[in-house]
Amino acid sequence: MLRCACVVSMLLNAAGGVAPERVNLKPADPVKLIFDTDIGNDVDDALALGVIHALQSRGECELVAVTITKDHELCAAFVDAVNTFYGRGGIPIGVTNSGVTPEDSKFLALARAQDNGTLRYPHDLASGKDAPGAVTVLRQALAAQPDNSVAIAQVGFSTNLARLLDSPPDAVSPLSGRDLAATKVRVLSIMAGAFAPIDGKEHREYNVVMDIPSAQKLVREWPTPIVYSGYEIGAAITYPADSIEQDFSYIEHHPLAEAYQLYMPTPHERPTWDLTSVLWAVRPERGYFRLSPPGRAIVSENGVTRFQETPDGKHRYLIVDEMQAVRIREALSLLSSQPPHKR
Repeated sequence: MLRCACVVSMLLNAAGGVAPERVNLKPADPVKLIFDTDIGNDVDDALALGVIHALQSRGECELVAVTITKDHELCAAFVDAVNTFYGRGGIPIGVTNSGVTPEDSKFLALARAQDNGTLRYPHDLASGKDAPGAVTVLRQALAAQPDNSVAIAQVGFSTNLARLLDSPPDAVSPLSGRDLAATKVRVLSIMAGAFAPIDGKEHREYNVVMDIPSAQKLVREWPTPIVYSGYEIGAAITYPADSIEQDFSYIEHHPLAEAYQLYMPTPHERPTWDLTSVLWAVRPERGYFRLSPPGRAIVSENGVTRFQETPDGKHRYLIVDEMQAVRIREALSLLSSQPPHKR
């Protein structure tokens, strides 16, 4: 744990962050949350989905839709299996047809795992081929919510949200995608980019590099505040291996713990990249993070994300200090492993 704290301190100094004024982004009611994910490429997406369900059980958020940016048919099935495990199998799921990262995953096949001839994790959606498109699901979810009530946690590529911006009025809503976002979304919390040097070099972060044009479009055109959780945040706060080994044992088979061990077995500790974006989206005022001064993110042609401070900027990025890192690690392990409880 000292190693983790030291890395966080180093990255904090590199970021040059100062404590900005507090930003009042937390509504009185539970956060209406959309989770946009490339689940299957890494296991932090799965743990982040567990965090969301725990926060919903605590009355802090409502997961109104999940949209997927990894183009593999088992992504949607796995998400449905996890949602059903937590008692929320009716949550809408939308898929992409982008062709981005169509490769198989180390753990998505859990959606089809069987014990004695029955699904280990029962669910209804057998394949993404049977799911609607992500833009349709995004438009439906946004149109159904009160104005200025939705937080979006984008922890994969920017593909779906960039396409949403270009969507025209339709039977779902008379608003364009951009106007829907401007009207309904309170904040966009993104795991993308890097805002401190990694090994002394600029970092071409994976979620940006896999769809650079969409990442560029998002930083130019997205109409609401964006808060970035950069690569350096999740890399410095790893998920406790002993939590995977012990805290999920209240049930014989748990989809999150099994996915983690299939992806990369303990004692390896995965970074908490996607979990940090979800945590901030739902609990922005709990003191887990500080925010950079306002500014504008810029995505270069080769996928490097840079940041220009400007007083009227709508973009910020997360910063953590040593004590916050300890709190975040503990909070994420407690939330990820919280037993299902429908609310």
